[in-house]
Amino acid sequence: MAQFFNIHADNPQVRLIQQAVDILKRGGVIVYPTDSCYALGCRIGDKEAAMRLLAVRGLDGEHDLTLICSDLSELGRYAQVDNLQFRLLKAHTPGAYTFILRGTREVPKRLLHKKHDTIGLRVPAHPIVQALLAELGEPILSSTLLLHGEDVPLTEPWEMRERLEHLVELVIDGGACGLTPTTVIDLTTDTPAVLRYGKGDASDFES
Repeated sequence: MAQFFNIHADNPQVRLIQQAVDILKRGGVIVYPTDSCYALGCRIGDKEAAMRLLAVRGLDGEHDLTLICSDLSELGRYAQVDNLQFRLLKAHTPGAYTFILRGTREVPKRLLHKKHDTIGLRVPAHPIVQALLAELGEPILSSTLLLHGEDVPLTEPWEMRERLEHLVELVIDGGACGLTPTTVIDLTTDTPAVLRYGKGDASDFES
């Protein structure tokens, strides 16, 4: 049975953030709000939790997940970033973007794209996410809370609790989130490519 925390979106309660991170550290899968949609998350090094996260979404082990980072310096630890990429990232983080970059050795091999050794990374602006990341001290492995066969992510905490209470360890109610996922930008080539149009303004990445 999942726990249910009502956490203030602008001033997250320290005690509840600590309890949420403790659940992550014990191998839990959580639901939490971001600056685009609600998301599922677990620890980066927990293979079993990652497989459970994928199962909640109805996906197989080949699906690409995203690392949610606290800031640009942490992102740079897990991705190979050159000067041009750094300038683009600095101008658009934090924000509702997921960037595809080549991973470093800090990323478990099983999380990298099988052919290109890439990984999605993102730095969200939501205070609850930032509080979770600060307490955890590492990225959260994450995926949008879009269930199999559905067109839009879950956004109502009561519905998440009702539908996921036996599938995750924690649902964080941080208030209503949007229904539009992040804009996805591939930065692995000389010219950035927009792979998915979402909440983040893509105009700076279009030729």
